[in-house]
Order: sequence, then C-alpha cells, then structure tokens
Amino acid sequence: MARVPALIITPDAQHGVSQYSSAVATAVERLTGVSLRLPSAALRGDRVPARTHLHFTDRLWGSSPEDAAERIEAIAARSAITVTFHDVPQASDGSVNFARRSDCYRRVLAASHGAVFNSLHEVDVLRGFTDPAGRVHVIPLPVDRQASARVRPESDGNVAVLGFYYPGKGHLEVLRAVARIADTTSLRPGLSFLGRASAGHEGDLDRLASLADRLGVALEVSGYLEDDELIERSRRASVGVAAHRHFSASGSINTWIAAGRRPLVVDGRYVREIAERRPGTVTVLDSTRDLAAGIVAALENPGSTWVHESAVTSPDVADVASAYLAWWEGVEW
Repeated sequence: MARVPALIITPDAQHGVSQYSSAVATAVERLTGVSLRLPSAALRGDRVPARTHLHFTDRLWGSSPEDAAERIEAIAARSAITVTFHDVPQASDGSVNFARRSDCYRRVLAASHGAVFNSLHEVDVLRGFTDPAGRVHVIPLPVDRQASARVRPESDGNVAVLGFYYPGKGHLEVLRAVARIADTTSLRPGLSFLGRASAGHEGDLDRLASLADRLGVALEVSGYLEDDELIERSRRASVGVAAHRHFSASGSINTWIAAGRRPLVVDGRYVREIAERRPGTVTVLDSTRDLAAGIVAALENPGSTWVHESAVTSPDVADVASAYLAWWEGVEW
C-alpha cells in the first residue's frame, strides 16, 4: 500500500480523460480500501503528496502544449509522478502542432518515473518521435458491460457516431456515406451525433450540420449526454460507426461495446489490436470508402450490430485497477 500514489483528478467532469481517471481511481480505492483521489488544484498548494499519478493530455493541463509541459514539470519537481498518456501526438495534428505536442509529450515522459499507455499502437506511435527507454507499460482501456444484448430496444432508424466531435473523427465520412445511401438505394437512414463539439470546434460542427442539410440528411446532434443516457441512445441506434482516421485509443468504441453494440470500424493498427483483444466486438471495414456498403449491410442484418453474449469484452475497470496496482509495485520511485 505504501507504493500506491495519490490519484489526481482533473476538474472537467465532461472530459473523457477526467471521467476515466475518476473511474480508475474509484476502482483502485475499492480494491485498497483507501481514499486516494486528489483534485488537481491541490497540487498548487503547500502540501503535495510524495507520489502522484495523473492522466495527461496537453489540452487538459494547459492552454498550449508548452504550458501543459511546464505545469507537469513543476508538479514533478515537488512530487514523484507516474503518468497515463492519452491523445498521443500524430501527424494528423498538422506539422506545426505535431512538433509542439511531440516536444510536450517528450518533456512529460522525461519528468515521470513511469508511463502507462492505453494501447500497443500508442507505444508504436510514441516511438516515432521519442525513445520510451523501457519505462512504458500498456494497460488497455476497460469495457464494463452495461446491459445485455439479448434485450434490444426498438431502433431509432439512425446511423450514429458517438463521442465528442472534432475534425478527423469520421463524422464527415459517415455523413457522406449516409447521403450516398439515400442517393443509390431505397433506404433513408437518419444520422445522429451522440455528443457535443470538442472545445474550439463548435463552428466546425455548425458547418457540418449545414452540409447535412444541403445533402438532405436528417441530422440530430444530441449535445453532451450523461453516461446512462449515452448508453440508452447507443442501444437505440440502428447502426453504430467509429470511422476515426487516426486512432490512438478509443473510449467511443469501448462505449459502443459496453452498450452491447458491435460498431462498424475502419481498419488500422489500433482497430486490429481491438479485434484481436476483444474478438467479436467490432465489424472491420477495409477503408472509409466501404462505409456506405457496410452501413447498408448492417441495416439489412440488425443482428450483426449487436455483441454476442459470449464475446470477449475484458478487461473491465476492476481488472484495470488491479493492473495499475501491480505496475506501481515495480515503479522505481
């Protein structure tokens, strides 16, 4: 128990990283029987724990990649830290932002005593801009099944994309696929975006909604949904799609699976990792060019959009908490 750090929770309750850090902290506290969570604001005070663990994405910790790195380095100067990294920099960030974010992640990794990534794919991406030097450990994102796939509500007739909207997450490609289906078949599915725009991308989402109107696609943008409502809406969608162009690790795919749904996903290194780790939980398409055909096939065979009860969905959050406890025991604080 002496080696378990304080678990830092960031304040944005609607941010997926904050939600995940809180869920893991709760699971660790259940296993240890000790209150371990600490709000990130407490790290600015006079009394800082000797060891802390935090979940990092630059957008959550600073107004810029440089600001985020400086803040974590300041914490590391006062407390031995381990870090779970999210949203690993990729070339799709754009050349300038990729360079700035890569430097930020290098600095945070250097300041840590150990780092967790949520997928093998992310570690491979990391090696593209820095050497992890053996201090990196992989603990996959959990899936906690919320409902049985045997009980299926009446579908709402919509193709759905789940999670925060930002360019490159596949919303545009799914919109164009749905429009193509309406132009070339007798099917007329609607389109649901289950979530809100990521901060700074509200205008992008408004422009996408205008495009949907011009294409004649009935689009619903739900706005932010609490967990129970998100699961309920995910279960009522006719077809779930995750068409990200550049995955790192995907909480949205896991949410589909938790809801008992088997989403359409576009092939890639991370998608193949999911399909191998959790067989029977995703339907893999070769490319975004196959979205329209994949959606039509799913609409015509609704059973294919549900996870079979026997499918492998582990690890769950309790498994993840146990993995963290075992890992912290080996960290050289």
